[in-house]
Amino acid sequence: MVEDEASIREMLQFNLELEGHKVEVYSNGKSAFDDASEFQKYDLVILDVMLPGVSGLTICEEIRKYSNVPVLFLSAKGTTQDKIAGLKKGGNDYLSKPFDLEELLLRIKVLTEGITQTASDIESLNIGNKHVDFATFEVIDHSSNEKHVLSKKEIDLLKLFHQKEGKVVSRDEILDKVWGKDQFPTSRTIDNYILNFRKLFESDPKQPKFFHSIRSVGYKFTNSDKL
Repeated sequence: MVEDEASIREMLQFNLELEGHKVEVYSNGKSAFDDASEFQKYDLVILDVMLPGVSGLTICEEIRKYSNVPVLFLSAKGTTQDKIAGLKKGGNDYLSKPFDLEELLLRIKVLTEGITQTASDIESLNIGNKHVDFATFEVIDHSSNEKHVLSKKEIDLLKLFHQKEGKVVSRDEILDKVWGKDQFPTSRTIDNYILNFRKLFESDPKQPKFFHSIRSVGYKFTNSDKL
């Protein structure tokens, strides 16, 4: 949490810890900006906009260079334009001060609800008439019993899409979570993986039901035809 008002910072830390969260606090923008590359280890960043040293908007931009950790802006600047500016800088949500504590806790729950389920918890997935076994890397066609073996990266990407079903997943998030920080594939690499998924899972790859391209952002997986 990056918040310069001591009363708000202490109240939020107390209530978040009551909810079972471990909270680390910053009281100024400069120290948070300097540590932005480390924020990927957190489940959520609560970020004030008007901070001494460096603004919350600038901190969010810096965070996005390293991580897709959810960012919740909490600010006295509450106009529509302020909210749009925060979301454009990479924020996931924006709540104006003064705020209702119960609403804040609910928003935090929504932003962090999928984090406790890691990709390794998922055992299998049905996409259309095909069954994906994450343990054996096999895809089985229910109509023909034909088998296709996927690569480790393909399995990891499918797990990510499964966790984020119905949500837009950016290319940066895919690169971060599937390839990691030590590898440097291009966004074209991801495009090729999606093309292969469409050939394998879609009845008509040119009119996909499952793997959708979201222009200039990334992809969205919708599994409305799952068994």
